[in-house]
Amino acid sequence: MHDLVVIALTSPIIIGVYKEGALVERIESSERSSEILPELFKSILEKYELRHIVYANGPGSFMAIKVSFIFLRTLCIVKKITLLATDAFYFNNNAPIKAVGKLYFVKNRDKIETVSLKEAPVMEFTLPQQLKLEDFSEENAPFYGIGAV
Repeated sequence: MHDLVVIALTSPIIIGVYKEGALVERIESSERSSEILPELFKSILEKYELRHIVYANGPGSFMAIKVSFIFLRTLCIVKKITLLATDAFYFNNNAPIKAVGKLYFVKNRDKIETVSLKEAPVMEFTLPQQLKLEDFSEENAPFYGIGAV
């Protein structure tokens, strides 16, 4: 059995495949999540039997969050896979995340808010080398942070 991490908040989409907590495969795509997630998961499901899928539930692109949640939630219901989530800051070392215009999401302790930044910070999401399922929650509803723009 394998576990997955899906970071589909911005381009590129990053997926990590884990066996017994260790990263065994990294998959990346610059395609739109609405177009590429079904293709990627067709290949993944042919190759691996999944136990858990962990996804970054926001903040980030409103549409990317919505598409990934609906796709992953549906897949998990149909295939009887447990869907877990955490905020995106887990995967970018708590760096600011683009919201809209000069606004960025920042996390201060457990509170996520928007702030205006003069310069765009470097934003890079990375997969953990070791997956600790206890770090994630079954509360997996999307976190949009702000309304659709």
